Amino acid sequence: MKTNITYLSLIALHILIGMLIYFNEDLAKLYFIVAFFIFLYRIILAPSNKKTIEILNACAYFVGAEVLLRMSKGGFSYEAVKYIVILFSIIGMFYKGLSGNSYPYFLYVLLLIPSIFVASTTLSFDVNFRTNIAFVLSGPICLGAAALFCYGKKVSLKQVHNLLLYMALPIISHTVYIFFYNPSVKEVLSNTGSNRATSGGWGANQVATILGIGMFVFAARLFTKSPSIGLKIINIAIFCAIGFRAFVTFSRGGVITAVLCILAFLVIYYSEVSRKQKNNIIAIFFVFCSTLALTWVISSNQTDGFIDLRYANKDHTGREKQDISTGRGMLFQKEIEGFVNNPFFGIGSSRAKDQRIEEEGQGVTSHNEISRTLAEHGMLGVIILIILIFKPLDFRSRNKGNYYFYAFLCFWFATINHSSMRIAAPAFIYALALLNVTNEKRPLHRKQLKEQNL
Repeated sequence: MKTNITYLSLIALHILIGMLIYFNEDLAKLYFIVAFFIFLYRIILAPSNKKTIEILNACAYFVGAEVLLRMSKGGFSYEAVKYIVILFSIIGMFYKGLSGNSYPYFLYVLLLIPSIFVASTTLSFDVNFRTNIAFVLSGPICLGAAALFCYGKKVSLKQVHNLLLYMALPIISHTVYIFFYNPSVKEVLSNTGSNRATSGGWGANQVATILGIGMFVFAARLFTKSPSIGLKIINIAIFCAIGFRAFVTFSRGGVITAVLCILAFLVIYYSEVSRKQKNNIIAIFFVFCSTLALTWVISSNQTDGFIDLRYANKDHTGREKQDISTGRGMLFQKEIEGFVNNPFFGIGSSRAKDQRIEEEGQGVTSHNEISRTLAEHGMLGVIILIILIFKPLDFRSRNKGNYYFYAFLCFWFATINHSSMRIAAPAFIYALALLNVTNEKRPLHRKQLKEQNL
């Protein structure tokens, strides 16, 4: 009962935070500062056996808050959350050390460096060298730092559930902020393109990605952490609210990624539970699907059917669009051409964007981390991708306690293919797949048999 009250109190607090930031965005900076020092205080004072989880909770919270902080100018830097994850990961490595088997990620970080030297000779003269390099490499370095810290660290399944909740709580605040910013979806729609107005005045791609995390977390909690009808209703309601706002951003990547992660989680979770729990999962799954369908119907109604056209790849007149990737396929192709023309050391960090400025007059940032890595790092990029894809699978072959593993890896891979590494989420969630998760079972208390007098 006490746990439920704490859970509801945390939800209520973050609903209030979302409201306060909307009505006075200056409070976002205070929110950022207070949260940072609270988590830093907890990390420093935590006993040795709690350091790891305190650091993970801190990183998770800021990852969930990142886009809200960006849109409300709460962070003191655009990339502030990536730097915080790197900082907390380094603190964690200082306190808890590194696994000897994590060396591929050290190699991964080293392989990022040559592209900086290549960029120093290829970037345009009038480009801000430091800013451009930091923007492109902050995500990959964030992943490297988080992976080095997380690799093989032992945490319990209960701690993973709480960690995900830490990530989801600021997403509740974010959702509330968007509802206040855009209470009426119909009034701001004119076509089926990604919509900044329905996304709280920020990039729809980033907003949909972060809301997709919220959808995934509360869907997972519906199946794993909702023992009572009351908690099921609350988690479904939050899922619906976040899902609706994710749908009406008209950015498909974050929503599709969320659905893929939920399915990946359910397949593994279903395969590992008892027969009785399987029946319970099936029953909840039907309720979940009905809820998802209802959320879609509401979204369709509120957008006058535009959302149906968007996911059918049609414009607002009902005509089918020729390019389902909305121009991203062309970006991918040009970056692969950069790799083919410069196969050894690539074209250098941030050069892909710089080239588009020279050729087209505008520097559209890459949506695909894979093609960008190949273009900017050359053959070193091939090694980087091999490490990132196969090392977690190797780790999984020896540590199978984390039934979120494939969901985490799926989120990373899907997100870097539609949103690159603009936010810290794919980097940090990738690292979570490298945790050694243990399922703590309650000890059995056997009753002593009383001796019978014969």
